[in-house]
Amino acid sequence: MLHLAWRMAAHRITALLAVACAVLGGAALITTTGVLAESGLRSQLPPGRLGGADVVVAADQEFHPSGDLPVALPERATVPDRLVGRLAALPHVTEAVGDIGFPAALVDARGRVVPSAEDPGTAGHGWSSAKLLAEPRVEGRAPSGAGEVAVDAAAGVAVGERVRVVANGRPAASYRVSAVVDAPGAGVYFADGTAARLAGRDGAGDGPRAGTVDLIGLRVDDGAAERVASAVREQVAGTGLEVVTGADRGEAVAPGVGSARSLLILLAGSLAGIVLLITGFVVAGALGVTIAGQRRDLALMRAVGATPKQIRRLAAAQSTVVAAVALVPGVAVGYLLAHRFRRMLADRGVLPEELPLTVGPLPALATLLLMAGAVQLAARCAAWRTSRMPATEAVAESRSEPRTPSRARTQAGLLLILGAGVMSAAPLLSRTVIGASATSIAGILAAIGLALSGPALVKRAGEAAVRRLRPGVTAPTWLALANVRAYAQRLSGVVSPLAMAVVFVLTYTFAQTTVLAATSDDTRTGTLAQYEVSAPGLGGLPADTLPAVRDVPGVRAAAPVGTTTVVWEYEQFGEPVAESAPAMVLTPDARDVVDLGVTDGGLARLTGATVAVSGEAARTRGTGLGERLRLVLGDGTRADAEVVAVYDRGLGFGPVVLSRDLAAGHTTTGLDQSVLVRTDGTPAAGQGLAALAAGRTGLAVSGTDPDPAGADTPPEVWVNLATIVVLLGYLLLSIANKLVAATAQRRAEIAALRLVGTTPRQVRAMMRREAAVIAAAALVCGLLLSALPLALLGQGFLGRPWPAGPAWLLPAVAATVALTSFLTIELPTRHALRTPPADALRAD
Repeated sequence: MLHLAWRMAAHRITALLAVACAVLGGAALITTTGVLAESGLRSQLPPGRLGGADVVVAADQEFHPSGDLPVALPERATVPDRLVGRLAALPHVTEAVGDIGFPAALVDARGRVVPSAEDPGTAGHGWSSAKLLAEPRVEGRAPSGAGEVAVDAAAGVAVGERVRVVANGRPAASYRVSAVVDAPGAGVYFADGTAARLAGRDGAGDGPRAGTVDLIGLRVDDGAAERVASAVREQVAGTGLEVVTGADRGEAVAPGVGSARSLLILLAGSLAGIVLLITGFVVAGALGVTIAGQRRDLALMRAVGATPKQIRRLAAAQSTVVAAVALVPGVAVGYLLAHRFRRMLADRGVLPEELPLTVGPLPALATLLLMAGAVQLAARCAAWRTSRMPATEAVAESRSEPRTPSRARTQAGLLLILGAGVMSAAPLLSRTVIGASATSIAGILAAIGLALSGPALVKRAGEAAVRRLRPGVTAPTWLALANVRAYAQRLSGVVSPLAMAVVFVLTYTFAQTTVLAATSDDTRTGTLAQYEVSAPGLGGLPADTLPAVRDVPGVRAAAPVGTTTVVWEYEQFGEPVAESAPAMVLTPDARDVVDLGVTDGGLARLTGATVAVSGEAARTRGTGLGERLRLVLGDGTRADAEVVAVYDRGLGFGPVVLSRDLAAGHTTTGLDQSVLVRTDGTPAAGQGLAALAAGRTGLAVSGTDPDPAGADTPPEVWVNLATIVVLLGYLLLSIANKLVAATAQRRAEIAALRLVGTTPRQVRAMMRREAAVIAAAALVCGLLLSALPLALLGQGFLGRPWPAGPAWLLPAVAATVALTSFLTIELPTRHALRTPPADALRAD
C-alpha cells in the first residue's frame, strides 16, 4: 500500500506540495505552543543569589485551588525568624541564614540613582545573606555598625569610599563601603542588625512583618543536601512552608519572576485553540484539493476491484507519506519559533530575561500525534464519497463534481454560522477581555461554517449569475461563470480559506484595538490627575514624598496608588472557582484624583478590610454593596473584605480595588508605587512638581495623558499582534499553495479548451475573471461573517455598532486577497499554456 501511495504521490507533486506546506506550518505552530506550555510547567529559574545555598526554606508562593492549576502569588510571603535557630541545630547543617530583602539603591555624587541589575525593590540584604551567594569574590570585610555597607562590584565603587544609599523609603544617608562583592545577584549589604531595623523586621518592632524573614538558606556538608532537606520537611510539616533544593531554588529568589511561568501557560492555552482550529482547517482544505485531483485514479481503482476501505487507506497512506516528510522540519522550525517568541516576550517585559525555555521531546511528540491524526482523518473524509460510490458512478463522476452538494454538510455549515452569530453576543454580556476574545473565535467558527456550506451557496450564486447573463457577454466571462456553477465545490475550496484569512485578520485585530481603545477611554476619563510622581529606581516612593507633593503650590489633591494581585474565590454554577486578578491599592483620598465611575457606595469608606469592585465583576460573581468577599492577597494571606463601592470603569481600573489598610504588610516592598497629583492646571504647578523631583533623589514626574507614540501600549497587545502576523503568514502561504495546486490540476481542462479553438489569450482572460470572482467572493463573505461580531463588539465596548482600529486595515486586506488570488492563478495558468494541449492530455 505504501509503495502504491508513493507512486501516486510522484504524479501529483504540485498538489502534494500544498499539503506539505500546510503540515509544515501547522507542525511549527503546534510545536511552538507546546514548547511554551511545557516551559510554563517545567522551566526553572537560575538560583541567582541563592546559588550557594544547598537547601532553601520559603513560603509557598502559589495558591492551590481544588481541581485546577496553581495560581502564582507575586508578593513575598514571610517565614518566622525563630525557625532559623531550630534549623541551624539540625545535623550536617553548617550555616543557617535568615534572608531578608528590602528596597535599597545607591546614589551617585550628582544625586542620581546608580543602575543595578538587581531589583531595587529587594536589593537590600543583611551581610549574612552573602553566605548564600555561589563562590562570591569579596574584597574587604563585613559591614559593622550602622554606617557601613558592602556593594556590588558592578557599581564601580572601591573599598573605603563613601556612598549615599536610599533604604526602604528613608532619606538618602551616607555610608562607608567596607566591602565589594562580585557575584550574580549581589545587591547592597548592611550589617544584619541594621538591615533588620531598616526593613522593619526587628523582632522588637511592631511593624506588620516584624519577626520574620523572607526565606532561610542552609549550607550543609557535602552530599548531605537530601538528608537535610528531609529532616527540614519534618520540622516544617503542616506550616505551609516549602523546602527546595537543586534547580527548584530559583523559584525562591523572586516570587514575581517565578509567576511568569503562569503567564506562559495562559499564553499557550489562549494560542492553542486558534492554532488548532486554523491548522485543522488549512490541512483539511489542502488534502481536499489533493484528493479531488485524484478522484479519477481512485475511481479506476474501484472499477478494478479495490474495496472502499482500501481506497480510504490508500488516500490516508499517501497523505501520511507526504506529512512525514514535512513534519520533521516543521517541528524543528517550531522550536526555533518558540525561542524567537520568548525573545520577543522578554524584550517587551512580559517575561524575565532569566527565565529559559524548556526544550524537551514532549511538544514534538504531541505535534506528531496531532498532525498524524489530523492528516489521517482529513484524507479519509476527503476520499469517503469516492470510496463509497459504485465503481461505474465513481468513474463517471471523476471528471465532474457531484450535482447536488451534501445536504448534511450544508446544514452543518449553516448551523455553525448560526452558532457563531450567537457567540458574537458575548461582548454585550461581558465587557471583559474574555468577552472580546469570543469575537475572533466566533469569526473563525463562521468561516469554518462557510467552508462546509460553501459548495451549495456558491452553486446557487453561480446559477443566479448565469441566468442573468446578457446574450452579448464575452466568451471568457461566460466560461468563468459556467465554471463557478459547475465546479462550486472547487471554487468554495479556495474561497473559504481566503474568507477565513479576512475574518481572522479583521476580528482578531479589531478585537485587540477595540479593547485597547475602551481601556484607554476608561482610564483617560477616570483619571482626574494630570501628573504621576514615582521612583522606579528606588523600589518605591520615600515615605515623605506624599506630604511634600501636597505642599507644592497649585496642587489641589494627591493620593498614593499601588498595584498588587489577588485571588478571588467565588462560586459559579454551584462549583468553587478561584480567579487571579490585578488589583489597585487606593486610599479614600483617591476619589479626588481618580473617578472610577462609582454607581453604588463610595470610596470614602475605603478603609480597613474593605474593597471596591467593578459592576461587571459584581454581576458575574454574584456580589454587591455590603457583601463580603473571600480574597487571597498577593502573599497568600486569606482576607474577608466588605464591598463598600461598585464602579463602572472596570476595564480601565481592574475588577477590584483594595484599601491601603487591607494591603498593608502584604506586598513585597510595603512602599507606595506612585502618587497621582491633580493641580489647578497652571504651568506653575507643573514646574513646581518638576522642581520637587529634581531636588529629591530618584523621583520622576510624568503626565497621565496616553503616549501618542504607543509607548503605553500593554505588552500583551504586541504579543497578540505578533501572533496575528505569524498565523496570517501561515494562512496566506497555505492558501497560495492551495490555489496554485488547484489551478495546476486544471491542465487537462485548459488543454481541452485550446483544442476546441479557445486562444491562450481567452484562457488567461477566463482565469483572470475567475480570480476576480474568487477575490470578490472571499472579501464579501469575509466582511459579512465579520460584520456581526465586530458590530456587537463595538456596541458592547464602545457603545457604537463599529469597532475601533486602523482605517487602512480593510483596504490592505482587500489588496492582499486580490493580489494573492491573481498571482496564484495567473502564474500556474501561464505555465500550463506553455505545454502543448496534446501533451497535457496525455500526461493527465
